[in-house]
This record gives sequence, structure tokens and C-alpha cells, in this order.
Amino acid sequence: MAVLVTGAAGFIGYHVAQALLARGENVIGIDNFSPYYDVRLKQARLARLSENPGFRFHRLDITDKEATGALFAGAPEIDRIVHLAAQPGVRHSLADPYTYVNTNVLGQLVVLEAARRLPRLHHLLYASSSSVYGESKILPFSEDDRADAPNSLYAATKRAGELISHVYTHLFALPQTGLRFFTVYGPWGRPDMAYYSFALAISKGEPITLYDDGALKRDFTYIDDIVAGVLACLDRPPAAGEPAHLLNIGNHRAEQVRRLVALLEQGLGRKAIIRSVPRPALDVPETFAAIDQLQKLTGFAPHTPLAEGIARFLAWFKSWHNID
Repeated sequence: MAVLVTGAAGFIGYHVAQALLARGENVIGIDNFSPYYDVRLKQARLARLSENPGFRFHRLDITDKEATGALFAGAPEIDRIVHLAAQPGVRHSLADPYTYVNTNVLGQLVVLEAARRLPRLHHLLYASSSSVYGESKILPFSEDDRADAPNSLYAATKRAGELISHVYTHLFALPQTGLRFFTVYGPWGRPDMAYYSFALAISKGEPITLYDDGALKRDFTYIDDIVAGVLACLDRPPAAGEPAHLLNIGNHRAEQVRRLVALLEQGLGRKAIIRSVPRPALDVPETFAAIDQLQKLTGFAPHTPLAEGIARFLAWFKSWHNID
């Protein structure tokens, strides 16, 4: 048997694949090496995974239905899928909207169409986002809240992916779990995310831009906690006839962005040069995850405070960028 991980060279995909390999699973990874950020980081992640004999890799784009279908058909040993391949980034969805619809909507459909034909598949877990809640005034965000007023095209594509998955469970009894990720951070992270781009700018003495003077709040969730939750969910598929699971996965703690900046300053030994501007319309003022449903299902308990997680990230960051 084998677990297929899409987006295996990405930030979360790499860590999930690594954890699966560590517990003795056979892992098939796919990725298209999108140039959205420096592909050398993706190549380095993949090189580390490839050291394990239980890992096999295929370079392909999930929007290519023929190639994806052929891969699935040629690997009947796949019994679980962790679908993490996506076009991320809230702000970039303004600049390149077609890629978001293509990857996050069509890509979701292609994976589901291929997955429903796998003879041994008993669980498909896929990535959604806290962005689907938009500017909900009800805190913390609960899975029972409405999610029909997204702030960005990125959020709209992730919500569309959820709805498509719902249809495939309804029509084909495809056992699925969708996870709404809340601001994942940590070593080997994405350079486009605020914590990473702030660290890079501060280390170079370059200015950073804070919205509303850093008053925005985010539910920062450390990558090790995310991976523990992903694997726990993967091991608990919905029962036969049960609706698909759709769950938040976060730290259950909203922190101001200005505190993130203070921790980066402390760890890098340099003050940030700050430029404050008003919050753009596609950014929400706060994210905060209710995680009681995930806890009930899996016992999930995030345990990494922001100060500890940032310290671990910076240790890797300094090594990767050769910073004393």
C-alpha cells in the first residue's frame, strides 16, 4: 500500500511526506515545481525526501488530466491520498487569477476524478484554508459558520474545492476530509509568507510593510503541530455512509502581527524598518480557529507557542541563508 502526496515538494507536503516516511509508509510524491517562489527550495526539499527508499516521485501538474489519470491508473497500490498541491497566496490572486482557478478548482476536480477510480482508496485528505471564512465577525471561526463571503479569489477557489469534494462524496461515496489550515509557519517554509519575508527583509536592513501598524491578528500554527493533525486525520477516515469531514486545523490562539515582528527582531538581533499602511480589502483583520471538532475526532492538541516556533524557524533560516 502507498500514500500519494500531491505538492510533495511544497512546504506542508514536504513535512507530511517526511513524517509518513518516518513511520514506515511508502510515499508517492507529485509536484509541478511551480516558479511561484524559488524552485531551489523545492528542489532541496525533494532531495531530502529522495534519500528515503520508500519515496517515489513523479513530476507532473495535477491540471493535466491525462497524465494524472495515467499515474493513478498505474499505481493501484494507492490506498490514501493527501492532496496538498495548490496555488497559494492571497495577494497574488489579484495578479494571476487564472492560475488560481486552474490549479485550485480544475486541479481539485482532476484529482477527485482519478481518485474515485482507485480500487483500494479508503481516504482522501485535502487542503483548504481559513481564508474561506472571509471577514466573519464570529470568533473563533467554527466549521458551522457560513463560508460564502470570501475576501479574495484565492479564498473563493478553496471554497469551490470544498464544494466539489462534497459532491464527490455525495455521488461516489468517496471518503474525504478537508482541512482548513490557519497560517502555517516553520522551517522550510514559503518565502512569500509574512514571517519569512519579514525575516529576510530585517536581516538585510530593508523595510517591511505592516497593515494597520501590525494590529492584524493571525492564528499562527507551527508546522509540526499541523503534521501531527494531518496524520491523525488521515488515520481516521469517515465511516461508510458518513458525510465528508471538514475541519479547522490551527493553534487556537490569535496573535498580533506586531508580536511576530518583535520575535523576529529579537531572534535576528536587528530592529525592523517599518512602513505602516491601511489593510487592503483582501486581507481579513483576524483569524482564529475553533478546533473542538478536530480535537474530538483525533485528540489534536497544538503545543508549540509562537516564540518557540519562530526560534526554530530562525535557526533553519539562518542556516539556509548563511546568516551568522
